[in-house]
Amino acid sequence: MDWDTGNAAWMLMSASLVLLMTPGLALFYGGMVRGKSVLNMMMMSFGAMGVVGVIYVLWGWSMSYGSDVAGIFGNPFDQFGLSGALVVDGVPVAGLGNYPQAIDVAFQVTFAIITVALISGALADRTRFSTWLIFAGAWATLVYFPMAHMVWGGGLLSDSENGLAALIFGTTDGAATVAPIDFAGGTVVHINAGVAALVLALIIGKRKGFGKEPMRPHNLPFVMMGAALLWFGWFGFNAGSAFGADATAGLAWVNTTAATCAAMLGWLLTERIRDGKATSLGAASGVVAGLVAITPAAGALNPVTSLILGAVAGALSALAVGLKYKFGYDDSLDVVGVHLVAGFWGTIGVGLLGDEVGLLLGGGIQQFVVQLAIALVAIVVSGVLTLVIGLVLHKTIGWRVSNDAEVGGIDLAQHGETAYETLSPGTILNRENKEIRA
Repeated sequence: MDWDTGNAAWMLMSASLVLLMTPGLALFYGGMVRGKSVLNMMMMSFGAMGVVGVIYVLWGWSMSYGSDVAGIFGNPFDQFGLSGALVVDGVPVAGLGNYPQAIDVAFQVTFAIITVALISGALADRTRFSTWLIFAGAWATLVYFPMAHMVWGGGLLSDSENGLAALIFGTTDGAATVAPIDFAGGTVVHINAGVAALVLALIIGKRKGFGKEPMRPHNLPFVMMGAALLWFGWFGFNAGSAFGADATAGLAWVNTTAATCAAMLGWLLTERIRDGKATSLGAASGVVAGLVAITPAAGALNPVTSLILGAVAGALSALAVGLKYKFGYDDSLDVVGVHLVAGFWGTIGVGLLGDEVGLLLGGGIQQFVVQLAIALVAIVVSGVLTLVIGLVLHKTIGWRVSNDAEVGGIDLAQHGETAYETLSPGTILNRENKEIRA
């Protein structure tokens, strides 16, 4: 077969960029926690890479894109172990952009990994690493893969003639007349992870001292470097979701930049008005909020409406991160305020600002209704399934480390390591880093 090597090269690069996002997230989250928790926080991202990378090969791809089961998930045994997904009768299976489907598998596994890793930010300082790894596998299997199938694999939240959108506004030529738009994962990734983070934060409970003692980020340069790597990798996330090196990819790239820049400014302005200071943490968080919001909309807006979408996302998320203090849930690193809020806004924002379909641009209300419907269903599905998984783990093996481990430092308790060795004044180390005098 005569493959399009240009598209193949772009998609392989996009997959690599998205994979880089998870180590970037580890830096971003690692800098936001206290020094005694940084290794555990970073290990939660790396642990998600290990677990999800394995099960995606075994049944994740098949559950996401295999033969449909009731519009909810793909048959996990249809292409178990990628059987039939890569090669059939010695011939490579074609992917979405005239390249081998192996490249689509590579691209999609990185989405699954980063989505699971995002949830970990709500659980900082207090979660057993073993429980997290079990949760990562269970949640990816029971929540992420079905959600990916429902939205991108022809299931209930897609443009299928048997889907929700078709039920609301009917079909045309065998597909929903008003097709849902989720370009790169507003529902599948961000609403999904944000709701899961909220549910787990409620199940696990607050950190000791939450709301009573300062829990400041221990390394803001880590946070800013992590945000920079996320921004860089996000071009693979969004522009790669065009599945080709074409005009749509270029538009997604420009829209992603526009929304992210505007969101950073929107967050900083909100901070300045509310607190009197524009902070580096706010800049980094605003970047992520903008990236999240434009994810579902990157191919459906123009650069000017992307600026509007991003600015609103930055302001909304800056305000939303304070809700945990008002309502008393401990979302440690603001996964709910950033990913759920900005992801929800970006998903419904398509129905307001989308070219030709947006309500505010004269497109009527239909697209907005469909976008709102898929966002609300994603919230309910993710919330209910995460609640079941979270409670089962809570009642069986438990989520929290001991009180002593939480106070003394989860890094040492869970991993037998510390990120920073604290030495008394005058300490001298020999070449083997052993203390010889103090």
